[in-house]
Amino acid sequence: MTTIIIIATCIVSVIAFGRPDLVDKLQFNASKIIHKNEYYRLISHGFVHANWEHLLVNMIVLYSFGRAIEMDFFVFGRMADAYFLLLYFGGMLFSNVYALYKHRNNFYYNAVGASGAVSAVLFAAIFFDPWNKIYFFGLLPIPGIVFALVYLAYSYYMSRKQNDNIAHDAHFLGALFGFIYPILLNGHYFQSFLDKLLRVI
Repeated sequence: MTTIIIIATCIVSVIAFGRPDLVDKLQFNASKIIHKNEYYRLISHGFVHANWEHLLVNMIVLYSFGRAIEMDFFVFGRMADAYFLLLYFGGMLFSNVYALYKHRNNFYYNAVGASGAVSAVLFAAIFFDPWNKIYFFGLLPIPGIVFALVYLAYSYYMSRKQNDNIAHDAHFLGALFGFIYPILLNGHYFQSFLDKLLRVI
């Protein structure tokens, strides 16, 4: 599933790079979703990106951690792919709940990218293996659980400041969804998470 999502996202994003009209049609716009019933935008915005850097970072993170999650979901047998898709697209939807409400009457607010969904996958991977090393900026190895705490604090802080064009609230909510999602699938996973966490502490 990870590979299929990456291929589809890359194809749509690359086509959209030269098609501002297509970006306008697919991007997240809360006002059009609410007032014009263009609900497809809740998903379609995740298949277009602002630029090559935005696309590559999201897809590299998705590839790195999506494969790990698919292995964790093997225990669900035939439902594994469905549960992975629910994680990815559920994260995409949940990450925009706040923006959907906040910008429901702001016709000029737009957003693109799969960052919320990718954050969900990343944090689900951290949940299953909290002490696995994550290479910060591709260089500095830090435990996943430490990265998670820093990432959440930073995203929350920046979403309150609102002084850039990055949807930090979507990153925060997507990450939160990814962390909670495994528990929704099986409540016993939370005890397993605590056991892994305390094993090192």
